[in-house]
Order: sequence, then C-alpha cells, then structure tokens
Amino acid sequence: MELTATVYLSTIDQSRPANKGPRRALFLVSGNVFALGAVSLITDISSEMVTAVLPVYLVLGLHLSPTVYGVVDGTYTGATALLRLVGGYVADRASRRKFIAGLGYGLSAVAKLGLLAAGNAVGAIGAVIAIDRTGKGLRTAPRDALITLSTPLPLYGRAFGVHRMMDTIGAFTGPLVALGILAATAQAYDAVFMASFCIAAFGVLVLVQFVRDRRDEQPPKGTVALSALGGLLRMAPVRRLVVAAGLAGLVTIGDGFVYLLLQRREELGIGWFPLLAVGTNLSYLLLATPLGVLADKIGRLKVVLGGYTALVLVYLLLFGPVGGWPLLVMVLALYGLFYASTDGVLMALAGPVLPVALRTTGIALIQTGQALSYLVSSVLFGLAWTVWGPASATRIAAALVAVAVLAIDLLLRGIPATATEKQA
Repeated sequence: MELTATVYLSTIDQSRPANKGPRRALFLVSGNVFALGAVSLITDISSEMVTAVLPVYLVLGLHLSPTVYGVVDGTYTGATALLRLVGGYVADRASRRKFIAGLGYGLSAVAKLGLLAAGNAVGAIGAVIAIDRTGKGLRTAPRDALITLSTPLPLYGRAFGVHRMMDTIGAFTGPLVALGILAATAQAYDAVFMASFCIAAFGVLVLVQFVRDRRDEQPPKGTVALSALGGLLRMAPVRRLVVAAGLAGLVTIGDGFVYLLLQRREELGIGWFPLLAVGTNLSYLLLATPLGVLADKIGRLKVVLGGYTALVLVYLLLFGPVGGWPLLVMVLALYGLFYASTDGVLMALAGPVLPVALRTTGIALIQTGQALSYLVSSVLFGLAWTVWGPASATRIAAALVAVAVLAIDLLLRGIPATATEKQA
C-alpha cells in the first residue's frame, strides 16, 4: 500500500500537552527520556573507553598509515549505515522501538569481547568494529524516536539536550576510566576491552528494566510499508533534511583525526591522548542542555549553523599561529560546542516534519545519509593527508565546511519548527 502525502500529514505528531504543569515542564523531561539518557550514559562510558584509545592503538601501536586508518575510522561510523534504515523500519513496522534499540545495545556490548579475540589482526579488528557499529546503527534511530514520542513537541530541543548531556557524561568519563586502567595495568589494552564489555552489559540491563516503549499509538494497518521510504523522500522537508545531513557528514572529518593532529603538533605523550576526548566531552556536557533550550527559543537551524561555524574554527586552529595549552583549550572547547549545537539539535529539527507512524524510519533515513557521507569523508581525508600532508588536508576541510554552512542554510531555511506550522 503506497503512502501518500495526505497520510503523512494526518499522522504527524501534534503538540501533546505536557504531563507536568507548564512551569515544571520548562525544567523537567519525562522519566522515559531520563531512563534513555541513563542507558546512553552507561553505554558511552563503555564505548568511549575504546574510542579514546583506538586511534593511538591503531596508528601508533599497529603503525597503520593515515589512509588505512581513514578506512577503519570510516567503517567505525559509516559502513553499517544502511542497517539504520532496517532497524528504523522494523521498529516502526512492529512498533517495538525498545526491542530494536536493546538489540543494538546488546550487539555493541558483545563486540567489546570481539576486540579481545582480534588481537593485532587489522582485518579482524575491522570486522569487530563493523559489528559494534551495526549495534549503534540499530539502536540510534529507535532511541531518538522514543525521545520525541515521550516529549511535547515544543520541548524537543530541551529533551535532546538533556539526553545528550547525560550521554556526554558517559563520554567524558569513559576516557578517564580507560586512562586509569592503562596506568594500572602497564598499557594492557585487553583490560580496557574487558571492562568496556562489563559496563556495556550493565547498560543493556538498565534499558530492559527502566525504559518503556511507546506502543499506545498504533498506526493504521498498512501505514508502515516498504513504499513508505519513497513516500518520505517525496516530502520536500524530509528530502532537504536528508541532503543537508549528507552534506554535513561529507565535510566532517573524524574525531580520531582531530586528536591525532593535536597530538602530533603538540608532541603529546601517548598517555595523554585519551584526555583530548575528555576535554571535548566536558565542553559538550556543559553546553548540550543550554544549547537545546536556546534552539527551542531562537530556532534550531540557527544553532546547527553556529555549530558548523565552530567546526570551521577548529580546523583552522589546528594549523594556525596559536600553540601550547591555549590551542588545546580553544580546539577542545569549540569541538564540544560543535557537537552540542548539532547532534541532538538536528534530530529536534527533524522531529516535527516526520509522521508518528514513521518517526523511527525517518530519523534513520537522515542518520544513514550522514553516516554514509562520513564514510566517504574519512577515506578521502586519509588520502588527502597522505598525498598533500595534514596541514593542507585540514585547511581544505575547513573551506568545505564553510561552503557547507551556506548550503545547509539554504536547504533548511523554512523547515517548520512545529507540526502546526507545517500544516498551516
């Protein structure tokens, strides 16, 4: 059964009244959003323990070239991107978003054990990373859909800001835990991987016990069909969001590259490397909720564009005149600002134009476009580093982000902030 624009408009989420009074709603999020944030906090401790040490482990430990690292880094985010669509569609079709999210969290937990078995084999490490990213691909869209379905529409930015703040508490803590384990075990990466698995398994348990699915609004029979994907893309706002997200992913280089560039320029010891992610996550942690609230007040697109402008400054500073601790502080603060302004806020921007029955599929579609573009970006940046050197490659990236800011503004200008605005 083919879905038409009329069906979409009739199923777009309306601004439900908040469960709490208006004064309290300004400061609180629902229990479900808080539970999802707790799961993300625990899981990010686990994942960032690995992420913080992986670049230095691969490049300095296994002596991978920037080109090969770019392929591995792209795989880490983009290679399983299409599974986001599968997970999103299945979650909407069965209206079991919690189950699909739980499956994703479980796969990522098991992948940590795979890193123990992979040893120094680059191919095996790549396969394990693909499994881990499969888990992330499956869980992200159902999780974000549950956030929107558990929140009144005018507070989407706030809800995503609080969730991302909790998520980032985990991301802030993870590298510190990894650093402590490495210091206590004489650089034993296996100990980091095992501890990461145990923490991830605890996160799955919290999801099972405390997160509630939203199955109270069942779509009409036949609403969620394979043809729905084409129907989503026929909606101009959704199509523009997919293109903008893909463009954003195409001009963004991986965190590992940014931290490797800082480490090489400042000649930081290997033991300090995980702390670079800690600095970024501290900035993200402090700014996520305020910027989510600001996005609800002044417009989500303005905050997203401000975030990508901060990313231009990050790339320019990497090979600018400033050095030493001022460089580290400015780069990590601006990098956290970039993530706080774009990650959850982009999903809050997308929420009002996606129908309830296909909310997870629509979010997955946008995230898939961004992840596939990121895969291309990582490979191309690794090649550019090898051919032209890191300084030229990074300055080219800065120029491309600046162009992308203008293009994203043109693409998303006029995207409605509420469902009511869209129907008007």
